[in-house]
Amino acid sequence: MPLFPATSALAWKAGALLSGSGIMAGAFGAHALAPRLGEKTATWSMASQYAFINGVALLAISQHPVYAKRWSGPLIIAGTTLFSGSIFALLLFRERMGGFAKVVGPTTPIGGLLMISGYLSLLL
Repeated sequence: MPLFPATSALAWKAGALLSGSGIMAGAFGAHALAPRLGEKTATWSMASQYAFINGVALLAISQHPVYAKRWSGPLIIAGTTLFSGSIFALLLFRERMGGFAKVVGPTTPIGGLLMISGYLSLLL
């Protein structure tokens, strides 16, 4: 039973969205946010790279419907969204989040574990 219903089309669309947003986030971080982020620019860059790489992987996985529908696609989608999304949110909005940052912060390693699980599930 999959984590959530996924199809090859969903994996393809998520892959395209993550790849494109990873590139856009990287450019935005390097040009518009670099002065604001300072030394945290590397963290932003890592999150954008993970989004891009996992997006490309989803494009490949979507070509194999069994993996896209089972655990791999859904886990990589959820993991990348939590991992990169939480890093972006924390870097952009930490001051405004208040106590909510304590909720968002732990989603980063959870997202990482989901991504790893998605790739490992390709072995099944």
